[in-house]
Amino acid sequence: MITSSPIAVAAGVVVLGAWHWPGDPARLPVLLVHGLASNARVWEDVAARLAATGRQVLAVDLRGHGTSASVPDPPGSDPTRIAAADLAWTCRSLGWSRVVVAAHSWGANIALQMAADLPHLVAGLALVDGGWRPYADRFTDLDTAWRRAAPPDLTTVTLEDVRDALAGGHPEWSPSAVEATLANLEQRPDGTVRAWLTRSRHYDRIASMYAHRPRELHRRVRCRTVLLAADDPPHPSAREAASTLLDAELIAFRDGEHDLHLQFPDQVAAAIARLG
Repeated sequence: MITSSPIAVAAGVVVLGAWHWPGDPARLPVLLVHGLASNARVWEDVAARLAATGRQVLAVDLRGHGTSASVPDPPGSDPTRIAAADLAWTCRSLGWSRVVVAAHSWGANIALQMAADLPHLVAGLALVDGGWRPYADRFTDLDTAWRRAAPPDLTTVTLEDVRDALAGGHPEWSPSAVEATLANLEQRPDGTVRAWLTRSRHYDRIASMYAHRPRELHRRVRCRTVLLAADDPPHPSAREAASTLLDAELIAFRDGEHDLHLQFPDQVAAAIARLG
């Protein structure tokens, strides 16, 4: 099995932590993007399957997440657009002029923004349970969105508590998927945990998701796209996106969970591999 190595990548004013799987430089590389308050390692099972086919793969920690620098966002900036710009810088740093991007949840919004703004860069796009239904459709206002999506209080929670909850709540996940998800958290000396992403930055990203309008971007995407929906039948917004995008395939997962890449790594990797 091809093993990954941790690397640091200069992305403009920020240095992003990432995991890299080597592969054939003649083939399109794959960039994997996690969701809100997550981390690059959640892509390990998918990345290993892609690397086994000879693909070069990079899973990146977005700024403020995981091993990446917690550089403040510029005042008044949009975290989704900032993250998309960070990813573009990452590709430049690695010398990648064309790339397949696969992204989950909020990361799918980021990847969609990147594909719309930089069609010359994104050769294929996989949206994993995100990138089609705006938060403004789900919640009446930002305060409601924050109350529903705010991170839980982890003051007295230990890493073992989280490990047990993940393993019990997701019996179909591999042990590596559970351990990768634990990397969302920093372990304190007393054994309790806290999220790498601060609460204030979490709020800023919820606000960005509430303001983001993915429907306005779908017609601007020029590459082939696969939409992976964690419900069957898929939500109408997913079907609408698939019909609006230039060249799109919609795949619905029966009994799917939001974290499809952790639940069904074989199927998710196969869908990404078809993009180039």
